[in-house]
Amino acid sequence: MEFLCLHRDRPGSLALREELTERHWSYMDGYAQEMIARGPTLSDDGTPTGSVHILDLPSPAAARAFAFDEPNYQAGVYRDVLLRRWRNALGRTMWEFPGGRTGGDRYLVIGLGTGPAADLTVPPDRDQLIAYGPLLSDDGTRWLGTAALLRAADPKAARAVLTEDRYADIEVHNWQFGGRPS
Repeated sequence: MEFLCLHRDRPGSLALREELTERHWSYMDGYAQEMIARGPTLSDDGTPTGSVHILDLPSPAAARAFAFDEPNYQAGVYRDVLLRRWRNALGRTMWEFPGGRTGGDRYLVIGLGTGPAADLTVPPDRDQLIAYGPLLSDDGTRWLGTAALLRAADPKAARAVLTEDRYADIEVHNWQFGGRPS
């Protein structure tokens, strides 16, 4: 089962986040085989605002353990967590993205759905998509929205990956490839 986990930083927690960097990376190292994508969300000036992880885990309980045992969460860096089942419509990890780790602006786009499912098919410009798929209920039977990591010219272009009128809300966050620096 695949899951998207978005931890959102608590205001004023940057110093604590920086203090816990090695503990966070060590924790994530334990999930290296399960990881589909990972990386921080950022403000316009490059300050971390959160952390997104997409993983393949055995159950909703395992996903909750991942999200809430995370060292930054335990220490109070994060103000909240969005955790949803997700389906990998691209069938690849971010490390297989043909555009590589650098070059161009990258975004996390999350649409929280209302009504019938939307955007279930992969958009035509697949080479700009790093990760893409529907957000689902814990049992995987109900569509709750769509999430994408992508390269785009600007936030407006990133937002356009989703059908505007099919979502109660669409969030666009600056995002970058995560993981230990090489």
